[in-house]
Formats: sequence, structure tokens, C-alpha cells
Amino acid sequence: MTKLLFVCLGNICRSPMAEFVMRDLVEREGLGDRFEIASAGTSSEEYGNPVYPPARRKLAEHHISCAGKTARPLRAEDYQRWDLLIGMDESNLRNMRRICGGDPEGKIHALMDYTDRPGEVADPWYTGNFEATWQDVSEGCRGLLRSLVK
Repeated sequence: MTKLLFVCLGNICRSPMAEFVMRDLVEREGLGDRFEIASAGTSSEEYGNPVYPPARRKLAEHHISCAGKTARPLRAEDYQRWDLLIGMDESNLRNMRRICGGDPEGKIHALMDYTDRPGEVADPWYTGNFEATWQDVSEGCRGLLRSLVK
């Protein structure tokens, strides 16, 4: 089983979108039993909060539910528990390495590195553009899944 943990700052927008998009993708491919998928944030400021309403609405537009998801912080022990820790931007990646004590096993990656246009997942918290985030997350998750099932 491949264990994937998606990570952003607060765990209320980008990383839960990636978590539920990836869950949907693996289920549609009949691979749900081959993956464990979750998300976390590098900050604890949103701890316990549900997915941000515009992110929930964007997922719902695509018939994807995130019901019951609440934000939780990334912990050092997550590094050993998960096979891949996938960050949304450079700030997330720096914080992930700090929290996890580095990346000795090469588990920490950027989601957009699995696409033809590496960079950062658009942050809708600042832009309000949840469609751009949806596009980035969807493309990144499809690329990640392709790389894992090769």
C-alpha cells in the first residue's frame, strides 16, 4: 500500500483538495485498496476547522465530498508513517523539512513536480481563485498517480 500525505499551510484549502481529488482518482481507477491518502498543514492555526467553504464547493462541483475532514497539523512522526509527503509550495516544503527534521529518505516532493509545469499550486486563500487551484491540484494528482502506477 502506498501512503500519501498532502500538505499545505492550514490544511483547509489546497491539501484537502488534493487529498480528496486523489482519493477520487484512485477509486475511479479501481485502485482504492492500494492507497492510503490524507492531508495536513504546516501550521496549527486552523486545527480542527473544516475544509474552507469555497474549497468544499469547488470539490462538490466535481461530485467529490470532503465531509468530515478537519484540519490537522503535520507532525515529525508523519515522516516515518507516510511514503510520500507532497507539498503545495516552496514555503510548505521548507516547513515540512523543518518539522520532519530534514528529508533523509527523499520523501518530500512538490505536487506540481508531477506535471509538465513545475512550480507552486495556486493559493486560493490569497487569490480567491479556486478554479486555478482546482486545475493545479487535478493536474498534479493525475501526474502523481501516473508516476505511481508505472
